[in-house]
Amino acid sequence: MKTPDAGCDVARHAYTQARIDHWNRVAAESLRRPDLSRNYRRRLRQVCQFLVPAGKRVLELGCGKGELLAALAPQQGIGVDFSPAMLEQARQLHPRCVFVERDVHELLSGPLPPELLEPPDVILLSDLVNDLWDVQETLSSIRRFCSPDTRIICNFHSHLWEAPAQWAQELGAMTPRLEQNWLTTDDMANLLHLAGFEIIRRFDDFLWPWQTPLIEPLCNRWLAKLPPFRWLTLTHFMVCRLEPQRKPDCVVSVVIPARNEAGNIEAAVQRVPEMGAGTELIFVEGGSTDTTWAAVQQAVSQHPERKIKAFQQTGKGKGDAVRLGFNEAEGEVLMILDADLTVPPESLPQFYEALMSGKAEFVNGVRLVYPQEKEAMRFFNLLGNKFFSWAFSWLLDRSVKDTLCGTKVLSRSRYQQLAANRSYFGDFDPFGDFDLLFGAAKMNLRIVDLPVRYRERTYGDTNIQRWRHGAILLRMVLFAASRLKFI
Repeated sequence: MKTPDAGCDVARHAYTQARIDHWNRVAAESLRRPDLSRNYRRRLRQVCQFLVPAGKRVLELGCGKGELLAALAPQQGIGVDFSPAMLEQARQLHPRCVFVERDVHELLSGPLPPELLEPPDVILLSDLVNDLWDVQETLSSIRRFCSPDTRIICNFHSHLWEAPAQWAQELGAMTPRLEQNWLTTDDMANLLHLAGFEIIRRFDDFLWPWQTPLIEPLCNRWLAKLPPFRWLTLTHFMVCRLEPQRKPDCVVSVVIPARNEAGNIEAAVQRVPEMGAGTELIFVEGGSTDTTWAAVQQAVSQHPERKIKAFQQTGKGKGDAVRLGFNEAEGEVLMILDADLTVPPESLPQFYEALMSGKAEFVNGVRLVYPQEKEAMRFFNLLGNKFFSWAFSWLLDRSVKDTLCGTKVLSRSRYQQLAANRSYFGDFDPFGDFDLLFGAAKMNLRIVDLPVRYRERTYGDTNIQRWRHGAILLRMVLFAASRLKFI
């Protein structure tokens, strides 16, 4: 009489072998019959190319013929699959990638092949989890491949499509599959949590399965992103990372753009606290009509106990000032603090802690949680902020409650990656806030809102021109929709 464990092992082996045989047959039949899923796989490649920049180290589990892996143009592409027939075609079609024949469960529990000793930048599980014997075991085992920077991207079919998919297979309109798990998004989120992963972003895609002019791009690029159509989509996407761990303390650079802020410079020097392994202040003055530049120079000479740098920008706008300050910074943690001090400098250690704890990779200040001082934000500015909060939360597939708060924090290494890929959006943002937010979202960073107490100005007037700048922001929303949402 078999023990329960032995019985489970036998069932698991039979389950796996049945799938190996099935996908071997699918591989053989694909050589002599039309590709029934080519439109779906084409759309899948488009979405994954948006999520994964070229030149990354990519590991795909359940890679099949390797077409998705190769389409990402990886610096190093490694595919793992248990079907020898699929891998034979993959090696012929994509000789620049490395393919390993092994069951995912065995790969993750056994010794690592030499190709997998270095953590990949991205691990793909494309249409895999619904076919696994034990999803949680597989997800837990993936941890051994991950660094804190590794992103796990998984996509799987919606439970609502279970019956339509069965009908399509019976009619010969879809590649046949064996019995599936049909996980819901809540099921998958729970399994990822149990395995020690945190979801950064989730979204849905693919509404129209046929490649038909006008209708297919309308449905899959546009309607699939809008309710109620997105609830009918075929595929769920999730982007995840390891649950965070604390990082060692490091030097902090606080960049303070200053235009017509002469009366706030001394207060900024006195009120910004020392953080981490040391704090440097970087003032960037640009186009002031008062004595701001003289006040900055005076602060440098009167406070030798503090490390202060001062620059005058040659370009225009806060965005240009922030870029100059970040380029001159020596710290590994980069912060922005508006010189009007409406966000109290005393709150900066909270931003530092959020980043160094690993709970955030991009910390965004939020002025719309706590009650504000009476004159801190005018009524129409408040309405505009709330509108843009809603718009950008929808665009970025994550909550961003206050897009225009000037206080934002990220690491130098993350910023350098963001700057290197800035051409995707172009030089479109005079404020600097959206340049950073869009870049962080495109890089799949963990963006975290941090509430702050918003204060009234004690010197000078706001540099924001409500209606003109509001029109610029509205154009940026439309631009971002074309680059981040309707891809």
